[in-house]
Amino acid sequence: MHKKILPTLIGAMLMASIGAASADITLFGHIDTSLDATDVDGGNDDINMNCTTCSVGFKGSEDLGNGLKAIFKLDFQYDTSVRNDGDGSSNDGDNDNGGLLDRDQWLGLASKSFGKVRIGTISTGYKSHGAMIDPLYRTALQGRGRGLQSALHSGAGEELQGRATNTVRWDSANYSGVKLVAHYTLDSNEADEDENPFGVGGSYSNGDLLVFADYMDNGQSGSGEKDAWKVGGKYTMGMFGFMGQYEDYQNSSSDEEWVWHVAGTAGPLFGVTAYLGYGKGKDQASSSDYSAWTLALMHNMSKRTMVYAGFSEVDCKLNNISACEDVGDEGGEDDKFSLGLKHKF
Repeated sequence: MHKKILPTLIGAMLMASIGAASADITLFGHIDTSLDATDVDGGNDDINMNCTTCSVGFKGSEDLGNGLKAIFKLDFQYDTSVRNDGDGSSNDGDNDNGGLLDRDQWLGLASKSFGKVRIGTISTGYKSHGAMIDPLYRTALQGRGRGLQSALHSGAGEELQGRATNTVRWDSANYSGVKLVAHYTLDSNEADEDENPFGVGGSYSNGDLLVFADYMDNGQSGSGEKDAWKVGGKYTMGMFGFMGQYEDYQNSSSDEEWVWHVAGTAGPLFGVTAYLGYGKGKDQASSSDYSAWTLALMHNMSKRTMVYAGFSEVDCKLNNISACEDVGDEGGEDDKFSLGLKHKF
């Protein structure tokens, strides 16, 4: 039964979008399949196919009158590179991690006057702004997976992950290029009912310029306190683009981490855009640090289909920082070469 969920879901969404066109329901998806060669000191060296955050879902809205709309989104992640046979076994040669996973799933209200309010599982403003400055976002070479952006842009949960569960998020209307965002998470741990995570942020865009700032806090105090802030942006000048951000993360009362990166793009020239990013990260408590860089070429075959190839290296002093978790205890290099095809629908 389990392995039939995905085709059943897709069929249901197709029928829904055809039979309920008046309800403004849209089927959407993202497929990124890459061939990745990895060379990790003290870890695994391999060549594999991967599907980076591949997803399918549907979203829609209903006009409620007086400029008010009901809006919703249901997004599910899957993996085209593995098989899920649904039996949960690990000794039959199949990878049982190929089932559907929840992504952003929310319901809300929107208007031109107050913006939009959504409830459910929602990406934080912190994560959303980081995606705006990464042309390789949701590919095998994305910055959040290769040390250019922190782990706060990934995962899901109630402890400052990139996707916040049990959450209310407000996005303001556009005020002459200024947009504000805030989220508040209801901690499901009944023992800590007053320790609810939250985040605020804002951005300003004007033509080729984008700047943003964000702050998040897990609502706790003392040794359990976690908070993070960042600033970043990008600027486009003709065929050249410049981008970067700085992050500071307080992991506890005595442990602070920071991550920064700068990057640039050139193109398209003969249909090809080049990307180069360089960054560093450090854990102050352990003096563990790393440097990372990514070089890639991208070609848009259409508005929805892109092919890319690139190389990324993360050079770690020690392994007790999230970007270095795959290398051995004494640190080393985590190298990756990827050739991928990305399609959105």
